[in-house]
Amino acid sequence: MTEATTPQAPQATQTAQKPRTLAEKVWADHIVSKGTGLGEAAQPDLLYIDLHLLHEVTSPQAFEGLRLTGRQLRRADLTIATEDHNTPTLAIDQPIADPTSRTQINTLRANCKEFGVRLHSLGDAEQGIVHVVGPQLGLTQPGMTVVCGDSHTSTHGAVGALAFGIGTSEVEHVMATQTLPLKPFKTMAINVNGTLRPGVTSKDIILAVIAKIGTGGGQGYVLEYRGSAIRALSMEARMTICNMSIEAGARAGMIAPDETTYEFLRGRAHAPTGADWDAALAYWETLKTDDDATFDAEVDLDADTLEPFVTWGTNPGQGVSLSGNVPYPEEFGDENAKSSAERALTYMDLEPGTRMKDIRVDTVFLGSCTNSRVEDLRAAADIIRGRTKDPNIRMLVVPGSARVRLDAEAEGLDKVFIDFGAEWRFAGCSMCLGMNPDQLEPGERCASTSNRNFEGRQGKGGRTHLVSPVVAAATAVRGTLSSPSDLDPLDGPYAGIVQTSSANVTPNSAQHVA
Repeated sequence: MTEATTPQAPQATQTAQKPRTLAEKVWADHIVSKGTGLGEAAQPDLLYIDLHLLHEVTSPQAFEGLRLTGRQLRRADLTIATEDHNTPTLAIDQPIADPTSRTQINTLRANCKEFGVRLHSLGDAEQGIVHVVGPQLGLTQPGMTVVCGDSHTSTHGAVGALAFGIGTSEVEHVMATQTLPLKPFKTMAINVNGTLRPGVTSKDIILAVIAKIGTGGGQGYVLEYRGSAIRALSMEARMTICNMSIEAGARAGMIAPDETTYEFLRGRAHAPTGADWDAALAYWETLKTDDDATFDAEVDLDADTLEPFVTWGTNPGQGVSLSGNVPYPEEFGDENAKSSAERALTYMDLEPGTRMKDIRVDTVFLGSCTNSRVEDLRAAADIIRGRTKDPNIRMLVVPGSARVRLDAEAEGLDKVFIDFGAEWRFAGCSMCLGMNPDQLEPGERCASTSNRNFEGRQGKGGRTHLVSPVVAAATAVRGTLSSPSDLDPLDGPYAGIVQTSSANVTPNSAQHVA
């Protein structure tokens, strides 16, 4: 990848600009041609795209479009592909058994070879979920525009990039032109102030946000997460929050870059170095919302009062505190919400009033582009180390990338999971969605660290509860939905681990789909 992808600070002009939000600054720095403003009849702006990420699901049609029109890929050096959605997480050195998955993977490989796209395939140390691979390589940087044919591209906004998912026709447009016509978004501030209590994580923040504003509350907006609780988070935790912005209906989520961001990027394979680093840093320092800038909407959340959160229904907005109960449909004043709750309870086979902590699960899934980084694995391992897994629970642990897997093994985390009785897998999207062999059986109930709990999302008839890594780990111990505080304290070197989990601290080391 070229090192010239980092936008440079715009030259100062004599005309003072009105105060702008972070999203408005990044947008303005990428306008190739200006449209005619807002409204149905308005012409969109044409934006330059700094980084285009590909995987095997939404790229085949776009490559074929280029082929049919005789076009070449405009900037192969700003395009990178990885295999993730259809990849098996066992026996990766064997031919892919599922014919559809095998075809999609082989098609991606052939297309990347023909068009000169860098591809990280199964067996490559950098293969993995596209939204894990981009940041870990330092490809994703503050102030960039990042797109992918995958809605969870919003993950990359954690470093201060404007990152969003695009449809297949848009993928082809970016391939051919390295630009994208878009109408400006509205902006929403999500202010999270206070201090998270032990056992409460970034996953709980975003689940609480979605429960508060609803799955359509962010529609048409770029969300900017702000406040003392956000600034205290590690980069991995920030990625979890931005990842699930799309579950609130938002187009993107962003967090202003700061020292945490810079330290995360420093020394990574594609991060700037030397004088280029200094120049990039000077620009990144400008990427914060101006003091007098106004958002189109604002939402406040008190981090001091947050508890571990879990979903009970079939969309990410149907969630409650883990200490709460399954709600009664009558509690929802809106008839549509009431009807949705009734349908969700029927599908999930839950009775209103049931304590969430009394709900027994069959499977625990630790993985996905939401929670599969080393910090997530480390946090879960801290909970289960020295404990015994419920014998009726199946637990899958799937690192987000081959690099994450190697790093985890270097720390001995694989042994912790294996000794506990969990399955230690190779990297991929895995049980986040039913596009590979890792699927739930009909009626099977799962505590999942992924991002979507739709009907059949993890397999036809499967029932999904979205949780944080530490809740997933505690659930695997007790067999019912549980938080670390529900576990008995351990004696020995891990005494008090439920009070001091690493879930809230910075780690020691550094058509839409999914």
